[in-house]
Amino acid sequence: MESQKRLARTAGVLYLAVAILAGFAVGFVRTLIYVPGDPAATAANIAANEGLFRLGFLADLTQATLMLFIAMALYLLLQHVNTNVARAMVVIVAISVAIQALNLAPSFTTLGIATDPDYTAAFGADGADSLVMVLLDLQQNGFLIAQVFFGLWLLPLGYLVLRSTMFPMALGVLLIIACFSYLIHLPFMFLWPEVGTLLTPIIAVPAIAAEVWMVFYLLIKGVKAPKPVDHALAVA
Repeated sequence: MESQKRLARTAGVLYLAVAILAGFAVGFVRTLIYVPGDPAATAANIAANEGLFRLGFLADLTQATLMLFIAMALYLLLQHVNTNVARAMVVIVAISVAIQALNLAPSFTTLGIATDPDYTAAFGADGADSLVMVLLDLQQNGFLIAQVFFGLWLLPLGYLVLRSTMFPMALGVLLIIACFSYLIHLPFMFLWPEVGTLLTPIIAVPAIAAEVWMVFYLLIKGVKAPKPVDHALAVA
């Protein structure tokens, strides 16, 4: 039991680190740098805050990578419930991490365009600034695509949490609801972006509530002692 609690708290620490790093990279750095509809101001912000931009990129790459270790820790913790579902969770997270890591390339490329005068000479000042904006918008679109997997991994996780008896059942239910809130949000963002943007704060509520609860439960409580699992229902 103590080893399970240590594993749970390790997952909790990693999960908290992901939240902090993602908040810094997306909530702080990107918000500071990106000026909607203004390529010149955005490019100027990148050039003026090169060190911060690099730090934000590194934080984003690190948090994406840490998600893989979270999935592995949760796999070890919950595989006894249903091995195939636990494996599916890890696969989904691995796909998400791959998309996020590749999706960072356009963002980092903007740094060279914004700071290297050769790009300005080749494309002109307006052309180089517009290219910076195109690449940042490309990254944002890639982030939306990755949201499919941000949501999907919560479905097997929620199932495992619900069936494990090691966590409150309500937490498992909320994780599953969060999965579908992510997935429901996407069609609006792609088909009706204005509506999707208005819905974002509402859709985010179950996801934020579920993941914050999961993080602090792992950190503070760890896990409860599991009840015996019906092996006829668990798939080896």
